[in-house]
Amino acid sequence: MRTAFTELVGVEHPVVQTGMGWVAGPRLVSGAANAGALGILASATMTLDQLRSAVREVKSRTPDGTPFGVNLRADAGDAAERAQLIIDEGVRVASFALAPSKELIARLGDAGVVVIPSIGARRHAEKVAAWGADAVIVQGGEGGGHTGDVATTVLLPQVVDAVDIPVIAAGGFSDGRGLVAALSYGAAGIAMGTRFLLTSDSTVPDAVKAEYLKATVKDVTVTTAVDGLPHRMLRTELVDSLERAGRTRALVRAVRHAAAFRKLSGLSWPQMVRDGLAMKHGKDLSWSQVLLAANTPMLLKASMVEGRTDLGVMASGQVAGVIDDLPSCAELVSRVMAEAQQALESLEALHSLRTLPPPG
Repeated sequence: MRTAFTELVGVEHPVVQTGMGWVAGPRLVSGAANAGALGILASATMTLDQLRSAVREVKSRTPDGTPFGVNLRADAGDAAERAQLIIDEGVRVASFALAPSKELIARLGDAGVVVIPSIGARRHAEKVAAWGADAVIVQGGEGGGHTGDVATTVLLPQVVDAVDIPVIAAGGFSDGRGLVAALSYGAAGIAMGTRFLLTSDSTVPDAVKAEYLKATVKDVTVTTAVDGLPHRMLRTELVDSLERAGRTRALVRAVRHAAAFRKLSGLSWPQMVRDGLAMKHGKDLSWSQVLLAANTPMLLKASMVEGRTDLGVMASGQVAGVIDDLPSCAELVSRVMAEAQQALESLEALHSLRTLPPPG
């Protein structure tokens, strides 16, 4: 299936595996890339050296020239260095969870890197398109992690009508029917996070995957207790306790996790302060909320790496409630495309019935 997105990036199928922190490592990304989708490495929880090693490992696991991407934090203090690493290593795609600057988009574009920011509002899509972004990923409120409150079915057509670059739909997708639905809205592909997390290629511990598989749609909630911003995740006892915690307890926990994340990421305290200033800019956040943001990578690490479902949070799209198996990336992408083809054939058959001459 060829779309504006597959032509832009050079992948076989209009499917993206999103850059999930602690989840989208070399094994998952190479699995998605070898299946013909666009795999995206999550770099926010890596040092520069770790990112370089991860990029080279993906290359070693895939045929020469196989497209894949790296997700960057545009507000990180070392964003420029990470962008240069992507350029130097010949990575095909740079994706961003927050809008990159016009200058950074230009720098990457001049080096031949495809720039694909993720956005959650029409005005954000218009801004990055005007700045030279090559495509956008549009995440509706059903999506996991930090999310908005506008459903994909409402947000997606708004963005498609507003920009003239390829639009990839995210939030609520897990199968081929969803792909066809997104295409009918004018999207050029779909991006999936939770569905790729729940594959055999994902390195997430089995105990954590089991929690996702047993979840119902109603077990996926949105909370601001982790970092002050709306965050969609599985509802657990830990989430309940975070929501009940007073400000002092939350702040003490945030300081402890900030120190741990500083050591883990290799960032200095001044770099973390600069990142905090960037995060605070344009948002109605207190400094306590900015500091609480340090909870996110450490609480995600506890579950996604260490398997501690009692101590970690599990970011999740609502679609977790309808997923019940763990295919490989190859099996998943093949299934999605087969289901999409079947859905298209059903629509074609319906169209044929409507155009038959009346009986008699």
